[in-house]
Amino acid sequence: MPSSGKVRWGILGPGRIAARLVRGAERAANVSLVAVGSRDRARAAEFARTFGIARVHGSYEELLADPEVEAVYISVPNSLHHPLTMQALAAGKHVLCEKPYSRRPREVEEAFDAANARQLILMEAFMWRHGPRLRRFMELLPEVGELHSIRATFSFVLTTEGDARLESGLDGGSLMDVGCYCVSAARVVAGAEPASVYGVEDLAQTGVDRAFSGLLRFASGPVAEIVAGFNSDHRSLEAIGSKANLLLVDPWLGEYGGMRLGDREIPVDSDDPYRLELENVSAAILGDGKPLLGRADALGQARTIEALYCSAETGSAVSL
Repeated sequence: MPSSGKVRWGILGPGRIAARLVRGAERAANVSLVAVGSRDRARAAEFARTFGIARVHGSYEELLADPEVEAVYISVPNSLHHPLTMQALAAGKHVLCEKPYSRRPREVEEAFDAANARQLILMEAFMWRHGPRLRRFMELLPEVGELHSIRATFSFVLTTEGDARLESGLDGGSLMDVGCYCVSAARVVAGAEPASVYGVEDLAQTGVDRAFSGLLRFASGPVAEIVAGFNSDHRSLEAIGSKANLLLVDPWLGEYGGMRLGDREIPVDSDDPYRLELENVSAAILGDGKPLLGRADALGQARTIEALYCSAETGSAVSL
């Protein structure tokens, strides 16, 4: 149990998303970044110099063996999330693993079983769930009246050749990379898990989906439409009800746009979701709170993503 009031964190996978998290960590009250590890020591060293991190490791295993590291943030290609999480838990480290944890529900079960057995904290890193923009959206949601439908979009133009997000062997694809945010939003806004899903994918030459559209039907009535892709730039979350529509522009990153309820513009606060995410999981590690996201949420994500891919492959709706 940490005793300094700060959790000593190590970074596994020094990349673009890790850099965003580190900037948030610099202002987090209960976080101390002490180490970074990569299979490329030079890359880890450059990351450490940039962000003032003292300890550099030239392999994931070396960082996991570091006794100064109490918790690890895992930001590596999707296919490595589960094996590295299991290694980290076996080494006695708490884990914050980048989204999506997995498209395989059995892996989610295995990981949380391992964390519980060792009394360790494990959380899937959906940073947007921690921010004030979603909180305000949910506060206003009752004003739409009876909820009829949900629309969630997240797409951007991916031009980098050889990007890991286009590699099937690395569990790439637009649903895994950005569509998972839309799945998360649909489940949060509906307040339930989908009863059935239907998915359609547009495949790139590498065999992964460069665009994915899905419908999620909930037993309580609403239907959610999700749209993800690497071919356009759009980010939004909308709840459509019997009395009004509630629209939040760019709910995921909060870089632009605002919120509107019907014709009324709604002021929304902004804060660094990466800082809030780290503070939440660190507080849980310190025994000062509970992680916002746990087994049930990660399992709901994996089951829905698995069903969407199954539907896209078979051309039929899939019941959950």
